Formats: sequence, structure tokens, C-alpha cells
Amino acid sequence: MGMKFEKTDEGRYRLNVNGYVCPHPQIYTKKALEKLSSGDILELFFDNPSSGESIEQMLENDGNELVVKNVDAGQFEWHIQKA
Repeated sequence: MGMKFEKTDEGRYRLNVNGYVCPHPQIYTKKALEKLSSGDILELFFDNPSSGESIEQMLENDGNELVVKNVDAGQFEWHIQKA
């Protein structure tokens, strides 16, 4: 287990924070978004349901857009477009 942040394509990045509990997924998401340029997409993977609420609130506060929101068997995959 470990946080993994990587560039997957031009303007696309992936952050995997599976196995982490609050507040770590939100902190890592915030730090990853700070490294992106406006319009870039962050593919976020996490498995702690309570993290979703705090991450979603942070996105709204910062003006970032949640463009894809999938959940499958407790695995969350969100795609976030940086404002």
C-alpha cells in the first residue's frame, strides 16, 4: 500500500490513495491538484467512503469540477478537472 501519483498522458494524471483513511486522501488530492495546470484531469482512486464527502466539499470550495464519479464494490474512481 502506498500513495501513487503519476502522469498517464498529456494533461492527465492518476492518484491512487487506496488504503488511506481521512484526512489523508483529501490532503494528497489537494497536493496533487496543486501540481496540475488549469484544464488538466486528475483520475482519483480511493476506497474510504467518508473521504468522498470531504474531497467533494474541497473541490466545490476550490472551483474544481468532478466530471466522472464511479463507485464499484467499494472502489471509488473520480475524474477531477482542475479549474
